[in-house]
Amino acid sequence: MRAYITAHLGDLPYTVDALGNVIVEKKGKQTPRHKIMLSAHMDEVGLIITAIEENGCLSFAPVGGIESAALLGKRVRLNGLLGVIGTEPVHLAEDAGALPQPEQMYIDIGAQDKAQAQQYVSPGDTAVFESAFVRFGTGMVKSKAIDDRFGCALLLELLQGEAAYDFTACFCTMEEIGLKGAGAAANRVKPDIAFVIESTTANDVCAVSGADRVCRLGAGTVVSFMDRATVYDRGLYQAAMALAEQKGIAAQTKTKIAGGNDAGAIQPAACGARVLALSVPTRYIHSGCCVAKQEDMHATAALLKEMIVYAGEQE
Repeated sequence: MRAYITAHLGDLPYTVDALGNVIVEKKGKQTPRHKIMLSAHMDEVGLIITAIEENGCLSFAPVGGIESAALLGKRVRLNGLLGVIGTEPVHLAEDAGALPQPEQMYIDIGAQDKAQAQQYVSPGDTAVFESAFVRFGTGMVKSKAIDDRFGCALLLELLQGEAAYDFTACFCTMEEIGLKGAGAAANRVKPDIAFVIESTTANDVCAVSGADRVCRLGAGTVVSFMDRATVYDRGLYQAAMALAEQKGIAAQTKTKIAGGNDAGAIQPAACGARVLALSVPTRYIHSGCCVAKQEDMHATAALLKEMIVYAGEQE
C-alpha cells in the first residue's frame, strides 16, 4: 500500500516516518488559520503465522478483530502463495454445531510436510484475505479491505486535484492493532482540526432491525457523534450534518455506539485536536467480502470537500 500511494503522489512532498506512516503536504489556494489533517489507514486485518505443523499446515492468530465465522473456508495470500483456511471435518468433530476458533483452524498451502512448508513460510509471516474487487447489483462493490482502502483512495484523489485550503494527508499504519500509527502522525503534524476517513459497520441485513442496524447502505456517508474510541467534536458534527442538508449530500449517523478508529489517537495527540469521522457504511466488515455502495462513497467525498472548506474558513 505504501509503495502504491507514494508512486501516485507525483511531485508532492512527503515523509515516511519510523512507524511507516506516509505524511503528505498539500498546498491549496489559501492557507487556513488552523492546521488541517486528513487521515486514512493503510493496514488491513489479517493473520500471522505462529507455527508450522508436521503435516505442513500453518497455525495462525488473527491480527485485528476478525470473527471466526469470517475465516473458515476462505482463501488467503502469503509470501506469494495461495492458502486455504481449514479445520477438522464437521463429520469427525465432537461438537458438530460449535463454530471452530482460530486456534482450531490452520492454513493449508498444499505443502506435503513441514520441511517443504519451511522453504516458503516462517513463523511471523503474515497472510491476508485473497478476494477480488467486484461490481455487482445496483452500484454495489465487493472487496476485501474496503476498511480502509476507501479512505486511502479518497485522500489520493484529493491530493491529485486542486484544494481550496492547505492540508496534510496522513496514510497511517497499525490502526487495526490499536491506532498506533495515527497517534505518531498527529504528534508530528500537530493538527487543530482532523478528519478521519473510514469504513464503518453496516448491519442492515436480514433479521436485524432498529438501532442494531447501526447504519445502512444507500443512506449516504456516516457522520459519527460518538464511538468506542472517541466523542467527536460537537461543532464539527453539527456543521457536517447542516452542510449535508444544505448541499443535498446524503448523510446519516450511527444508531449504536460501536467501533472506533484513528480519531481516538489523533484527538489527544500533541496539544489536542477537534476531530470528525466520515465513513462509508460497509457490510461484512473485517472479512474477505466487504460490501459497500458507490453512491455512499461519492457522498463521503462530497461532504469531506465541504468540511475542508468549512475548516479553512474558521477564525
